[in-house]
Amino acid sequence: MRSFDRNSEKVIAQTLPVPSALSDSTPDKSLETDLKEGLVFTPILKEKNHRKIATDKRTNLCRFCENHLSVTFADLGMSPLANSYIGADALNKMEPFYPLHAYVCESCFLVQLLEFESPASIFTDYAYFSSFSDTFLEHAKTYTDQMIERFGFNTSSQVIEIASNDGYLLQYFKEKNIPVLGIEPAANVAATAIEKGIPTKVKFFGKQTTAELVKEGIMADLLLGNNVLAHVPDLHDFVGGMKPVLKPNGVITMEFPHLMKLIENNLFDTIYHEHFSYLSLITVEKIFSQHGLTLFDAEEVATHGGSLRIYARHTEDDSKPLTARINSFREKEIAFGLTSMDTYLEFAEKVRRTKRRILSFLIQAKEEGKSIVCYGAPAKGNTLLNFCGSGRDFIDYTVDRNPHKQNQALPGTHIPIYHPDKVKETKPDYLLILPWNLKDEIMVQMACIREWKGKFLVPLPEVEVIS
Repeated sequence: MRSFDRNSEKVIAQTLPVPSALSDSTPDKSLETDLKEGLVFTPILKEKNHRKIATDKRTNLCRFCENHLSVTFADLGMSPLANSYIGADALNKMEPFYPLHAYVCESCFLVQLLEFESPASIFTDYAYFSSFSDTFLEHAKTYTDQMIERFGFNTSSQVIEIASNDGYLLQYFKEKNIPVLGIEPAANVAATAIEKGIPTKVKFFGKQTTAELVKEGIMADLLLGNNVLAHVPDLHDFVGGMKPVLKPNGVITMEFPHLMKLIENNLFDTIYHEHFSYLSLITVEKIFSQHGLTLFDAEEVATHGGSLRIYARHTEDDSKPLTARINSFREKEIAFGLTSMDTYLEFAEKVRRTKRRILSFLIQAKEEGKSIVCYGAPAKGNTLLNFCGSGRDFIDYTVDRNPHKQNQALPGTHIPIYHPDKVKETKPDYLLILPWNLKDEIMVQMACIREWKGKFLVPLPEVEVIS
């Protein structure tokens, strides 16, 4: 149980799978009965205004197959939204925390969080800009060249990117005079893309947006989405929107963090509320197949500690036969155990063990009088710090290249965010790299810490100190 007492308004909350109803009445007999029968996981009661939020476990259903969810994959406790950075004027205000509890569906093996905040609340004004990572820019440029070489896209082709962010990827197609269109729900991020000359519609992607595009005569030869499929609570609306906007011989590519790598490399910090789903090839094949799309190829990419890029086509398009690679990936996932519930059940203890190791290192370092600061303010870092309970008692501050995050504080821990130059001023003993997937890039950027014998600290997959 976690409780807050702010401004004499007492909020009492227990683990809450999903909010389903609001009422201004006090608890009644029916609620008490439901609690006894196990139909309500947890009521949240605000004693000041007697608002009641109750959850019926019958709504606790898999977002793909609607099977009842009851098996825990990882329970990371209560956590704020990972990208909800705190301005100076909000530091003393109440901050909402939600259960960060991932379940695995026993029917389709989709690992998922329940929806506590809508995508509109999370993504309409967003602090993540892809162009601040040299690694992602290089990845986008390489992807562009690969797609053009493999599928022959040219000036008569249409490329549409879902969740196009600040135009970090489409700019490379545009440089080659290939028509592009971005679909991006975050208006502040889309504005940056538009300034670069990238045509962008400020919308969420789904069946309605697709219908509008088709009505305008816009259809895709290449429909792509990097790190967006996991961010979608309504998979049927999202994937169902792809087929109508894809030309008959068109290609879809999607990249997402690979569930197998998450488990294998202990990457629990990639679990946060913006990631509604955690995906495997086996499950994604089922989702796409239900909407008339067939996966014909797949490959591993290095982003986010190990991602999967899938290639899809219309099921009726026989011009792109299934590759040997996709069969190989499917067999690899089965051999790893992604169709066995034991694999998912074992992960939870692995996470708890890693938390203890991280805390042991931080405690020992502080007992020795060492100073620790962080590099980066990524969502994954906020999951890690909040789960480990590591705030300003361990971490002095963090730094980030993104000016949209600077001079704010991390959600939950309220660790302040500064410009990277701050590190040279304070000369910390350890620099904890929160975006560990970019550690090589960051260690080059921050090589200055070696001047005072500072060391880099990488928290996952296991705690590692790099001189």
